[in-house]
Amino acid sequence: MFRIFTPNLLTPHLRIDSVVELTPDRLAEIGITSLLLDVDATLKPYRSREPLDKVAEWLRHVRESGIGLCLVSNGRSQRIGPFAAALALPYVAPAMKPLPYGVRRAVRMMNFIPEHTAMVGDQIFADILAGRLAGLTTILVSPIFPEQEPWFARMKRPFERLLGGKSYRSSG
Repeated sequence: MFRIFTPNLLTPHLRIDSVVELTPDRLAEIGITSLLLDVDATLKPYRSREPLDKVAEWLRHVRESGIGLCLVSNGRSQRIGPFAAALALPYVAPAMKPLPYGVRRAVRMMNFIPEHTAMVGDQIFADILAGRLAGLTTILVSPIFPEQEPWFARMKRPFERLLGGKSYRSSG
C-alpha cells in the first residue's frame, strides 16, 4: 500500500502565529535545542530584504540563549545568501522542499541532533512535509503578509486550510 502522503506527514506538531512565540523556555519545554527556519513569509515578508524588527530581536535573543539556528529556504542562494549574511546565520538554499534532502543537509552541516531539531515554516506542502520526511519536529507559523507571496505559494493556501491549517492573518 502506498502511504507517503498520509495526513500525519502533512500535520505539524505545533501551530503558532509567529516565530516570536518560540521563546527559549518554550523550546526547552518541548525538547528543542536547534531550529531550521524557512525565510519567506516566516521571518520576513516575501518582498522584503530583512526580517521584521520583532523577528530580528527574537533571532538575537534565541541565538544568545544557545539555540542553534540555520536558514533552510527554497529561494535561490543569490537572494537568501545576503539575507543570511546580514543576520550572520548559516543557510541551505535552494533546499528543494518538500524533499527532505536540504533539511537533512542542514542538520548534518550544523551537527544538530535530529531528535532535538525543529523545522519551522509557513507552508504545509513545503516546510512541514520536508521536516516530517526528515524525521524532525515541525512547527507551522502563520505567514507574514501572504498577499505578497508569488502565485505558486498563494495557490496552495486553500488546500492547506482544507487539511486543517489555521486561518491565516493578512498582515504581520
